[in-house]
Amino acid sequence: MSAPGLVRRFRAQPDEIAKIRHEISAFAAEHCAADPSAVALAVTEAVTNAVVHAYADVSEPGEIEVSAQCVGDGLEILVCDDGRGMAPRADSPGLGLGLPLVATLAERFEVQARIGGGTRVRMAFAVAAS
Repeated sequence: MSAPGLVRRFRAQPDEIAKIRHEISAFAAEHCAADPSAVALAVTEAVTNAVVHAYADVSEPGEIEVSAQCVGDGLEILVCDDGRGMAPRADSPGLGLGLPLVATLAERFEVQARIGGGTRVRMAFAVAAS
């Protein structure tokens, strides 16, 4: 029997980042991740990108959805938003190191535009040895 998944939706606000990092870290440690700290860091980076960039051109932040599921030989996590997509920002407050860090921490990693707008970040991590 596979472990139950985790799905959380929250406002794209900075004070939500620590909450989701804590939940994902606990889920990863309890269920299947080989390195829950790496999972937590990667998810934090992906969520922070969504908070900072996804809704930069609107007055009120939208929502972000984070889901985690142990599947086959790994832990799969999705971070999705309905924001502006992967458009360049000349006024970007970051250094551009977040997604490269996620790519280093995850076994597999991809960023996709969502139909109807927004971005989906898919990450896969190794499971702990049984």
